[in-house]
Amino acid sequence: MSSTKVAGGNAVTRALASSRLIAVTLYLAIAGGLLLMAGLSIADVIARRQALAQTSDLLDQLRGRKGGAKNAAAAMAEHPGTPFLEGPTVTVAGANLLQRVAAAVGNVGGSVQSSQVDVTGAQTKDGFVGLVVSCELEQPALQKLLYDLEAGMPFLFVDQLDVQVPQTTALSDAPTGRVRVILGVSGQWQAGK
Repeated sequence: MSSTKVAGGNAVTRALASSRLIAVTLYLAIAGGLLLMAGLSIADVIARRQALAQTSDLLDQLRGRKGGAKNAAAAMAEHPGTPFLEGPTVTVAGANLLQRVAAAVGNVGGSVQSSQVDVTGAQTKDGFVGLVVSCELEQPALQKLLYDLEAGMPFLFVDQLDVQVPQTTALSDAPTGRVRVILGVSGQWQAGK
């Protein structure tokens, strides 16, 4: 059996040696196949890198960075402060929450009518301090107020929003005067900080 294999191998060797055209064609086919495989591998690596970059950008957007680390630093500069309510006790943290919300209402031209800080409720056990504020402001200022509260520092959450629009007059359909807003706002306080 081994003599058949050697003889078959010798026949291929003799055919390649006798015809340079067959040898060159076979060489070019093998080299072309290897180049094609290398090119496809490189294209696959490039496609995977692009998919990874797109996924990373999407993850950054979902995390709120919108463009990565450069914009994260800009966002921190735009809204300075700590993400948590500050104060050595929950009562002081509640006072800081009230001060922050009252300042936000005042910044949009509104006025606080009444407020109630909840430092003993169920949310306090989870580290959250709640506040219910009744205020009056112009209707276009409401969106600015909500943006300021939820986008600024410390992180605040609007848990309740009740807007009472004044009655319209018989002569016009447009509401007149300011709207009354009842806001439930909460923020996280970390004890011992």
